[in-house]
Amino acid sequence: MDKDGSILTLGIESSCDETSASVVANGREVLSNVISSQIEIHKSFGGVVPEIASRKHVEAVISVIDASLKEAGVSLTDIDNIGVTFGPGLIGALLVGLSAAKTIAYITKKPLIPVHHIEGHISANFIEYKDLKPPFVCLVASGGHSHIVDCRDYGDFRIMGRTRDDAAGEAFDKISRALGLGYPGGPIVDKMAKEGSPNAIKFPKVHFNDSLDFSFSGVKTSVLNYLNNSAAKGEAINTADVCASFQKAVVDILVENLIKAAQLKGYGKICLAGGVAANSALRQAAETAAHNAGIEFYRPSPILCTDNGAMIASAAYFVMNKRKAGNDLNAFANVSIENIDGLFNNIAN
Repeated sequence: MDKDGSILTLGIESSCDETSASVVANGREVLSNVISSQIEIHKSFGGVVPEIASRKHVEAVISVIDASLKEAGVSLTDIDNIGVTFGPGLIGALLVGLSAAKTIAYITKKPLIPVHHIEGHISANFIEYKDLKPPFVCLVASGGHSHIVDCRDYGDFRIMGRTRDDAAGEAFDKISRALGLGYPGGPIVDKMAKEGSPNAIKFPKVHFNDSLDFSFSGVKTSVLNYLNNSAAKGEAINTADVCASFQKAVVDILVENLIKAAQLKGYGKICLAGGVAANSALRQAAETAAHNAGIEFYRPSPILCTDNGAMIASAAYFVMNKRKAGNDLNAFANVSIENIDGLFNNIAN
């Protein structure tokens, strides 16, 4: 506990290609947020290589945790809780952060709080907006996820819609690769789209009459067919127009379903979260749509959209009185955000 009585949580994140540790006070005030990114390492492969990611996490995790404590001006004895991502993610990568967190919890005898990765992304909004409280609807869009989540309470979630194939971020990566623009695709396509027209090419948007689910394989295939047909005909390809038109097709359906979800629940608040939440077109479109619908709009700063320990620490703080785990805590490559507490037998009384 801090000298002013604040509850300090150490958050550890290692689900993919960022090793991160953060100290957060009372779930909302970031005292440190150290991130060691592997993007430059994986660029040459065009995507994350799981084995390499795991090895780099092993190399970085201790120094990242030490740096986070130093930056916050605290020691492990000052920490009240240890929050850690237990899934979903790359299993080898998850196990690195999990092992470090379990060791610290065992040595310090501090509570170990398992955090779902998507739950962490949602909680980034609690850091950005000190007064934000559930309920609200959140769009979590990243390289691995495209979910519309009913955030009923802290740690209490229901999925209202999800992708049936590619995640939004995955689609951005694949189109960027097809255009020869590089990795990661999201920020590259976003930047290139600013130089093009979003109405230059009509790419499809998939709607499901009976659900708020997404499908991005169709728009991805449509873009690839457009590129192949243009090449076969010897027609010049305006890369900026392709990026802008593709981005519009993805953003439009994300925002449409998000607004529908909020209206179905009768909530007056919507949030963005996840890596794709840093996309400038998505942020602008969601803000405009929310304003037109009379709904409050929230989104984290770009640094909090990426994988980071601060969001994990925040999420852990808000469930610390009802969710704890022992040293038998394991990692899950795939796990639902619904009924997280039900996964653990030793829930605090």
